[in-house]
Amino acid sequence: MRLRLANPIATAVWSTTTRRAYATSSSRVSLAYDLHEPAKPSSDAPAAIVFMHGLFGSKKNNRSISKALARDLGRPVYAVDLRNHGDSPHHHRHDYTAMADDVAGFIDEHKLHNTTLIGHSMGAKTAMTLALQSPDLIDNIVSVDNAPIDAALLSSFGKYVQGMKRIEEAGVTKQAEADAILKDYEESLPVRQFLLGNLHRPAGEKTQKFKVPLRILGAALDNLGDFPFKDPGEVRFAKPTLFVRGTQSKYIPDEALPIIGQFFPRFELADIDAGHWVTSEKPEEFRQAVVEFLKPKL
Repeated sequence: MRLRLANPIATAVWSTTTRRAYATSSSRVSLAYDLHEPAKPSSDAPAAIVFMHGLFGSKKNNRSISKALARDLGRPVYAVDLRNHGDSPHHHRHDYTAMADDVAGFIDEHKLHNTTLIGHSMGAKTAMTLALQSPDLIDNIVSVDNAPIDAALLSSFGKYVQGMKRIEEAGVTKQAEADAILKDYEESLPVRQFLLGNLHRPAGEKTQKFKVPLRILGAALDNLGDFPFKDPGEVRFAKPTLFVRGTQSKYIPDEALPIIGQFFPRFELADIDAGHWVTSEKPEEFRQAVVEFLKPKL
């Protein structure tokens, strides 16, 4: 892992609180979250971190790293479920502008200040979108393996939706049955386990269902590779930004660095020898990069 300024001009105990969410009357939804509080806060009112997962993920995917960051930085970490994921409400609209507005509402609802946004993949583009449209809400962001460009999603995401729909149609009662079906769509056991983490058994039912709304997310796939801002001459985020890149991933190609520098002129780049799932593949290297970026500069 190496951390560099890419554009020079430009064992403690913590507590965790879980909150479910409710739908609001507007298109904004209230987000479910886990709050990881530090045992030794960095100040009387430490600045908050909001951590956002990727597509088909949830707040529980970021539990370990959120606890570690709360411990190391002395800051509360809110790991949220983005709309249509985890325990957050479902909504027919699923795009980055809407997800960013949800997070803006979360910051306002919880009266957070000097906020850091950390987002992986879909969560990264949500963080970038909110930073560009409401820079006064945000102190800095960490974008994990995604860039502010239009880029097609991996074709595997469409296959995942097909496999998950087939699981629901089969009326499975055990995760092993679901895994046997999903093998036709994904060879990797860790990826299958990640996707099957969305399975649950609704109250009063015998079969398992997915928490995520497969129809809504399936319809959104074509647009989730896009980025809502096209012209860095019109909008930019002039505060510190860290881009964490998995060097075995395709989501932040070298060709994207100039446009990153135009949208985020104070960005730094941390390269980690990993694929797209940086936080789970190399959690220690990721923790080190984020702590180095966020720790107070002398």
